[in-house]
Amino acid sequence: MIKLHVKNETSRLRAVILGTAKSNGPTPNVDQAYDPKSLEHIKAGTYPLEDDMVKEMEAVAKVFEKYDVTVYRPEIIENCNQIFSRDIGFVIDDTFVKANILPDREEELEAIQYVIDQMNPEKVVRPPEEVHIEGGDVLVWNDHIFIGTYREPDYANYIVARTNLEGVEYITKQFPHKTVKSFNLRKSQVNPKDNALHLDCCFQPIGTNKAILHKEGFLEEEEYEWLLNFFGKENCFIISKDEMYNMNSNVFSISESVIISEQNFTRLNTWLRDQGFTVEEVPYAEIAKQEGLLRCSTLPLIRD
Repeated sequence: MIKLHVKNETSRLRAVILGTAKSNGPTPNVDQAYDPKSLEHIKAGTYPLEDDMVKEMEAVAKVFEKYDVTVYRPEIIENCNQIFSRDIGFVIDDTFVKANILPDREEELEAIQYVIDQMNPEKVVRPPEEVHIEGGDVLVWNDHIFIGTYREPDYANYIVARTNLEGVEYITKQFPHKTVKSFNLRKSQVNPKDNALHLDCCFQPIGTNKAILHKEGFLEEEEYEWLLNFFGKENCFIISKDEMYNMNSNVFSISESVIISEQNFTRLNTWLRDQGFTVEEVPYAEIAKQEGLLRCSTLPLIRD
């Protein structure tokens, strides 16, 4: 039996589902791209190759091994991109929420069903169909749940808008003892530098009281300011458009003091070390081409 327990983003990790790049399928066509960054690389002929992505994910698996974390991997589906396990589900406290993702990706959930079968069935929930929500938009922070959404009337026109207002309401009802705070994110189908695909593409709490933030990811400046004040300016690392594009906020915490980060994030990694963090650097630049990074490809099940 897996006893789910996730109270925040940074407590010591004990068990996680790490996605897989094996049998990732051929490079998609232009009309199969789910996000502007993948689209850019498909057009440029620089879309990542399976071998490179497998190596990158193995580097992360080795870090988990070093820290004695139990790692589950999805069952392999032929020719299916199963890297981003965060999209398909998430844990809040002791409850596993199955995400309502893009319909094409439903089989990704089936590939982790063997893990879900080890959970208390009473603690596994699936929102109704009209509720759209993905794990990248949900950040659990003790008494708070931060949720990225898109509140504009043209929501339905954006394949990059992944969590709707019904998603925010669902989580608010499901976890009445939490303070749920939602953030209206900037979306673009065509320009990856103007697209916050998920909340964790422009914000992530680290340590016990710090955060990485990207101002332009938020459509409403006061919501960005709210986060800045919540964590305190002196505790926030503000990333530029280029750093957001390269996914600098999408690192992953193994504990309050250990963070897995991409090896090319020089400015961020230097700051993290200056703040006293241990930074485990891995190569992840190929996977980043699909507008996702370390947090996107991990689904924590148990933290202390």
